[in-house]
Amino acid sequence: MTFDRRSMLKGGAALGLASGLSLTDFAKAWAQSSPFKPEANARINLLRWKRFVEAEDVQFMKLVAAFEGATGAKVNVTNESYDDIQPKASVVANTGQGLDMVWGLYSLPHLFPEKCLDVSDVADHLGKAHGGWFPSAEKYGKSGNKWICIPIATTGSLMNYRLEASEKAGFKEFPKDTAAFLEYSKAMSANKTPVGMTFGHASGDGNWLYWLLWAFGGNLVDANDKVVINTPETAAAMEYAKQLYATFIPGTASWNDSSNNKAFLSGDLYCTNNGISIYVTAKRENPAIATDMNHAYMPVGPIGKPTELHLSFPVLTFSFTKAPNTCKAFIDFMLSAAQFNPWMGAAQGYLSHFLAEYDANPVWTADPKTTPYRDVSKRTMTPAGLGTLGEKPAAAIADFIVVDMFANYVTGRQDLKTAVAGAERQAKRIYR
Repeated sequence: MTFDRRSMLKGGAALGLASGLSLTDFAKAWAQSSPFKPEANARINLLRWKRFVEAEDVQFMKLVAAFEGATGAKVNVTNESYDDIQPKASVVANTGQGLDMVWGLYSLPHLFPEKCLDVSDVADHLGKAHGGWFPSAEKYGKSGNKWICIPIATTGSLMNYRLEASEKAGFKEFPKDTAAFLEYSKAMSANKTPVGMTFGHASGDGNWLYWLLWAFGGNLVDANDKVVINTPETAAAMEYAKQLYATFIPGTASWNDSSNNKAFLSGDLYCTNNGISIYVTAKRENPAIATDMNHAYMPVGPIGKPTELHLSFPVLTFSFTKAPNTCKAFIDFMLSAAQFNPWMGAAQGYLSHFLAEYDANPVWTADPKTTPYRDVSKRTMTPAGLGTLGEKPAAAIADFIVVDMFANYVTGRQDLKTAVAGAERQAKRIYR
């Protein structure tokens, strides 16, 4: 039995299952058709975040092995925690050595756009091949008119909640607006089945506070990138946050990105914002919790529309790499259907796509509890809010300006006026 390259690449995972072809077979077909040809004997070093879903990491390393087998290139993958990615990438950007690629968080490439390889040709090729990019991808990927990174996927920061406890608190469905969510959190606390979301320096989970700021009409900057944080709308968001914090499980002021996962899976926490990793782990280790939980979008605030900020994962290539074509080829391989579909399936909803073709991946409909995560890349805003994504908002989110503003007030470290003034002062230093 023979297969032409076009059929193999277009058919993706389904053809592989039907024919018994391996990922290596697909990789060899891809290598012949891809416009990006690796340099001879190339070796590249890639830094990525540590896994939250083991099956995703396993499938990713299979992808790496298939790429190496098909091209002869070598890809050395190292893993770091969310919070360590940005400082390590910044050191490499300044020294010009140590890494070729970084698969980071949010707007990391915009901290040093001049150090990023122009990958506009890769973005154009992938967009044409896979149904086009969602608008958020262009915002994350472009600096000016060129793509400085490729947004690989998004982890949705959605509400993970326990069903039975919510019903006992009087809620048959998850609250759709912030007013109802506050009442929900009060009722859950009264029943000793508390809610909790971090106010700490958690790069993944902590930035739910951007959602809250925007939900009340507050913004760090306006459309002209002028700092406008000191407003009645920001104050309203802060007052709401303080009321919410009073209902939370103790300790959220110092939580990191794994704290809420552990608390939820231990049965101490009954609602939190997170990717789907809690559910994936529960299905494997605590099926009773998995059966008794579901997911919902973040409630809508007084502004009257969704204001979600989900955790986007861009991959950048440093301009000083000695193997630019290999790096481009690897990105193309990562996002080609034959590789990306099974990889996304292995992630079980933890990775959500930026390319329209992958709406059809069966992972989004096989389990209805996964479906809300399908559209997070379409719904997400960027850390720039109303402003322009670039070095300045990238620096602001890296410095936790918004997170600290809320945390300083809700914990009583500062009064409202002082907390807002501190955030305003920090933002003006960045946006001057």
